[in-house]
Amino acid sequence: MSLKNLHADLAPRQMTGGIAWREAGHGAPILLIHGVGLNADAWEPQITALASRRRVIAMDMPGHGQSDLLPDGAGLSDFVNAAAGLIDDLEIIPTAVVGHSMGALVALGLALDHAEKVTALVALNAVYCRDPVTRAAVEARAAQLSKGVVETLGPVQRWFPDDPNGLLARKCADWLRQDDPTGYAAAYRVFATSDHAYEGRLGQLACKALFMTGVSDPNSTPVMSDRMAREAPHGRSLSLPGARHMMNLTHPAETTSTIANFINAAEAAS
Repeated sequence: MSLKNLHADLAPRQMTGGIAWREAGHGAPILLIHGVGLNADAWEPQITALASRRRVIAMDMPGHGQSDLLPDGAGLSDFVNAAAGLIDDLEIIPTAVVGHSMGALVALGLALDHAEKVTALVALNAVYCRDPVTRAAVEARAAQLSKGVVETLGPVQRWFPDDPNGLLARKCADWLRQDDPTGYAAAYRVFATSDHAYEGRLGQLACKALFMTGVSDPNSTPVMSDRMAREAPHGRSLSLPGARHMMNLTHPAETTSTIANFINAAEAAS
């Protein structure tokens, strides 16, 4: 993917209720929620492609991009409620929702706790019930961030092991460094401790849901996606060959077309 459409600085946003958001296109709405440490611009390929047929809203999660911080001690439900508030404020009820990584946890919370707001759900690279070794690793990174240490080499090497110095890797590193350290640390703490948040609840999902990850994603694994899809009444899983955690950037065409086709079919059947 070329970076020509990715902005040197953050793309222009609007602000509603403390949440910054981007908008493009017209039609049925779709809300995009990025992963921890990133911002709405990480969806650039999807914004560009989906806006040809839909009204695309890409939000900065609280404490990311240009969005305000949440109060100290905020939990996953506070991130979910912030997204639900934006849906209400923009009057995009109901909407399709796509979340990546921690954004997938937020999207799942929307579909479970605000079911009337969601037509279809796509959870990209979602985490679910980590094993003890993986959980210890993310908790260690959360502890490091809580001390104000923002280290970009580790994430970039995990996300882009074949090209850790490439353009996409450098852009993601820039986004991590640009985030408010307090907001980044707060969100990562939630991300590190919320992988069991929906255990035993996915059977309550009313909408159709796609759980999609990369075959080579070591932390948001195909096993996790398969398990979530089995537990959701209308769940489906898909693992993209050759892809890792940032597949919406490294494999934009395949990821975007899968999102669009799934949501279109889900909404048509509802």
